Amino acid sequence: MPRQKKAARGKHRWVAIRINGSINRDSLKKLLGESLDGLEWRLFDMDKQSKRTFAILKTTLSDYRLTLTTLNKISGLETITSSGKIRIVRERINSYL
Repeated sequence: MPRQKKAARGKHRWVAIRINGSINRDSLKKLLGESLDGLEWRLFDMDKQSKRTFAILKTTLSDYRLTLTTLNKISGLETITSSGKIRIVRERINSYL
């Protein structure tokens, strides 16, 4: 089956988050799944540092604002940047380190 054209895939935003402490991918997915229930999202990158973890998730443009609000309400987790391009979010995380 051919791949969908870009316009048919819909608009999305990449959101970088910082988690205080070290957490593994499965635990983070479970935490996000419980908190972002009903919203469309997908976990992409994770980078563990000694005392904190950085992650990038993808969300739809329509769910973007609610996703940001919900993520910032989670204790020990905060959003640090977002963009329509994952490359830009990765660059910002690298400059943040």
